[in-house]
Amino acid sequence: MGETIAKNKKAYFDYFLEEKFEAGLVLSGSEVKGIRAKRVNLKDSFIRFIRDEAFLFNAHIGRLETTHHYYSHEERGSRKLLLHKKELLKMKKAVERDGYTIVALQLYFNVRNIVKIQIAIAKGKQLHDKRNDLKEKDQKRDMARAMKEY
Repeated sequence: MGETIAKNKKAYFDYFLEEKFEAGLVLSGSEVKGIRAKRVNLKDSFIRFIRDEAFLFNAHIGRLETTHHYYSHEERGSRKLLLHKKELLKMKKAVERDGYTIVALQLYFNVRNIVKIQIAIAKGKQLHDKRNDLKEKDQKRDMARAMKEY
């Protein structure tokens, strides 16, 4: 992986991540410029299947002021994901199971400067699972503090 542009920290807190995939995105020129300027937010984004193709919805890619309105893009529009057929079938089967979804984890440029998105098959966490995660995080922080003072 290359330079990370945006990360969806909320996904790590709200879901158990089972399997991760790397996908390409179909983008216009103004969208790539917005991504290079790091005007991206994946917080509320989700992936849905339409006619056996995966699409990213509700991911915000901001416009630049220098972009002409004729060539500008829709900031929260849908964007097609580029995946292998086997990966698409695997994800579609997973989503058909109860409680599973596909979430966007991070957006980045790969080694050849192509925009890629990391997505994962995820299962939603219950409230008590989230509480346990917070408790573990606090304990780790306290241990690190104690070690530092020691």
